[in-house]
Amino acid sequence: MTARRQLQALFLTRFATAFGIVTLLTLLPTYIDLLEPQGFVLGMFATGLTLAQAGAVVPVSYLGDRFDKRTVLLAGLALAAAVYGLFPLVDSSWGFVFVRGLQGIAATTAGLLGLALVGQLARDSARGTTIGTSNAWRFAAAIGGSLSAGLLYDRFGFDAVFGLLVAITLVAFLAVLLFVDRDETTTEGFALADLALNRRILTITTFRAQYAVAVTLVRTWVPIFAGVAAAGGLGYNAAVNGATAVAVVLAAEKFTNMCCQPYTGGLSDRQGRARFVFLGGLAYGLVAVVVPFTPAIGATLGLPSVFPFFGDLSPAFLPLIALNGLLGVADSIREPASMALFADEGSGEGVASSFGVRDLVWRPGAVLAPLAGGWLTTNVGMEWVFYLGAASAFTGVAVFAGVLTYRHGRSGLTAW
Repeated sequence: MTARRQLQALFLTRFATAFGIVTLLTLLPTYIDLLEPQGFVLGMFATGLTLAQAGAVVPVSYLGDRFDKRTVLLAGLALAAAVYGLFPLVDSSWGFVFVRGLQGIAATTAGLLGLALVGQLARDSARGTTIGTSNAWRFAAAIGGSLSAGLLYDRFGFDAVFGLLVAITLVAFLAVLLFVDRDETTTEGFALADLALNRRILTITTFRAQYAVAVTLVRTWVPIFAGVAAAGGLGYNAAVNGATAVAVVLAAEKFTNMCCQPYTGGLSDRQGRARFVFLGGLAYGLVAVVVPFTPAIGATLGLPSVFPFFGDLSPAFLPLIALNGLLGVADSIREPASMALFADEGSGEGVASSFGVRDLVWRPGAVLAPLAGGWLTTNVGMEWVFYLGAASAFTGVAVFAGVLTYRHGRSGLTAW
């Protein structure tokens, strides 16, 4: 099969995986309202997913590099389809956490190996562009997932939402089965351990470990801030089409990310990776710190609080959409450059393990950040979640720039 046809099938896999993740993120405030978790359990609503993902990274990376990535990818997609069939049966907080954990295993398997195959099939000179295009499919799915989740739930309930997820995942399964060749680029030994000591990978992990806290908090709490009324949230779930209003807010970030990533990925191919990682992380922190001020911004600008279709929301609605869109622009600057760097370093050495290292570095922050966010929301106020997220982005880019400057001098950010 041609590389182009295989990439198209893998883009569909990225689409299906992201569709499921964002659908559940969109419905997270709805589940919080229905199941009423508090404190630690509230944090576990996000951490149950990320903890399972962290546990899956090492075995999935090893199996992907040691054996056939395509076979393991198909197993992940099959598990995802089964998991989405379980969600309508959930009737307790811990039941939700358990099924989200299964979703995490499936998403890590499909996401990690789909991305590894994309990086492996891409030409060296266009790796950032190809990965950016792959991510654009992921963000297109995120837009579709967030909007369809809100609309379908408001009208038909959970069964319609998860029926659609099962169907999309099965289509991706068939595409991989029919159009992706068996992978023969296997590696001996445990490539993940060797790549964990790679100098460039070690350098970027100084940023990525901290940045994980920023992105996990902000991405998880933007829909909570929009949908939940308690602890300083905007309470859009109380509106006539509240889940759809939350979905619109989420879609803004996905839309700008989708539009920008193929272009910014191409820039990183031509101009180097490090400066894009730095600038994207800095911009993300600057935007995140402003999110809690959206009610004041809307009131100061005299923006409407009543909208067609949605009814009563708040003057913060339009500023929140705009700021979430800017978060997407900021992340589009960083993400394809960062991913292409890991693919560059893993090419020929074990690309699945390279992305596995990338994923492992992310997981501690992704696991712990929601627990901190749940505690801050319950005990201090929701705005402090965004302040912590912004601070983590700032410290991440500061350490990253410092390491590069120490190793390469004042031109460190242009060194690679």
